[in-house]
Amino acid sequence: MKISLFDHRGFAIAAMVMALDAAPAFAAETTASHYRFSFGPAAVAPGYTAVTPAMVYSKERGYGFEPGAKVEAVARDGADPLHAGFVTGESYFRFSVAVPAGNYRVTVVLGDAKGESTTTVKAETRRLALERIHTGAGEFTTRTFIVNMRTPELSPGNVLKLDSREIDARTHEILTPTWDDKLTLQFSDAKPAVCAVELEKVDNAITVFVIGDSTVTDQVGEPFGTWAQMLPRWFKPPVAIANHAESGETMKAFRMENRWFKVMSEMKPGDYVFMQFGHNDPKTTGHNRMWPVEDTMGDWANTGVDANTDYKWLLASYAVEVKRRGGIPVIVSPMTRINLTTGVPTDSLGEYPQAAMAAAKLAGVASIDLYAMSVDVATSLGPKLAPLCSVDGTHSDTYGGYLLSRCIVEGIRQAKLGLADYLVDDAGTFDPKHPQPLPADFKVPLEPRPAGAAPAQPARPPKSP
Repeated sequence: MKISLFDHRGFAIAAMVMALDAAPAFAAETTASHYRFSFGPAAVAPGYTAVTPAMVYSKERGYGFEPGAKVEAVARDGADPLHAGFVTGESYFRFSVAVPAGNYRVTVVLGDAKGESTTTVKAETRRLALERIHTGAGEFTTRTFIVNMRTPELSPGNVLKLDSREIDARTHEILTPTWDDKLTLQFSDAKPAVCAVELEKVDNAITVFVIGDSTVTDQVGEPFGTWAQMLPRWFKPPVAIANHAESGETMKAFRMENRWFKVMSEMKPGDYVFMQFGHNDPKTTGHNRMWPVEDTMGDWANTGVDANTDYKWLLASYAVEVKRRGGIPVIVSPMTRINLTTGVPTDSLGEYPQAAMAAAKLAGVASIDLYAMSVDVATSLGPKLAPLCSVDGTHSDTYGGYLLSRCIVEGIRQAKLGLADYLVDDAGTFDPKHPQPLPADFKVPLEPRPAGAAPAQPARPPKSP
């Protein structure tokens, strides 16, 4: 049995349905740190809040589907009450819950009592959490992962200054799920079937903080995708990935804008800090367009650093500060740029990759030579396939970010970091000189671009057969 949908073209209709629904904000059993939701039109298991397709997210409700989703609920007679129904949707849909900042153990129940399903799950700003989970007819699976949710607050009454990609300077509206006041899950694939979602705040997670620039940040839309966005896919609880990288950043700017202090305020002993800079640090002219023109913090002339002096010493000092606070620093060399026409790695980063490795030795900390591994990946893929990893020669696309995340996982193993104990069972091994999957075998679903949007990347060679 199918229940009526709300249409992505009719926000006003959805709003009227929501108003008439007048459901309580949460079921009585839900607490401020534990949230349980059951999807579909069937009876709800004890302790769960019922969610129907008409429930569009609002601050008053505190949970619901994000506007623009096309969702339907399906009932299955004779199934266990928790699995009696599920929601599915065209393309992809997002579900959000207003929660305090922190790490959350997310448990999802996926499957269909009468049909097959395939579900990919991403969190917050497109962080890959579960890849293509398939269930057969009548089969259900329960999967758990950790999501880091944060807000711009530094201390009571003091907030981090966000850039124009993150916040609208006129309306002060947060523009990305990375910084808003809710935890957002995204479901997609051939036939997503979501029966239930549970969120539970956890204080004992191992948080992996990532800092860097646009080649590492949580990119907001296709075709862009970074290794840090793909990294959660490879870890099971209690590991949480907290990606604080942001476009246009240099090491100096990251501290000047208080982003470093945000990370240090949240890091606890035993947490990790992965740091990858080097794409913007060489710049000594020009303005970081993420910032208003009058803001000198956005001027690369004030934040550029030489590879073998300030760059190396700043990286080493960041690492020492992490160690002094009980954290585990990992210095990552910046990935190579490639020529989109030839697919050949370029040497445009100069001595910065080598200086990153020297900084790790200077500070006596772990390192991952992503530059060397990314050169191997591009060289191995060759002139036809290597351009399929990149948007513009500098920024990886979703496929390229996926391969680079596999490089990072391999680097974690080689560095003998304790994080390797928490890799998912299907992480496997990865050889940058024989990268897998190849483009034709990469099946992670990509989000559609809005209707009428201009292409965000130059024309690229077609995939090989």
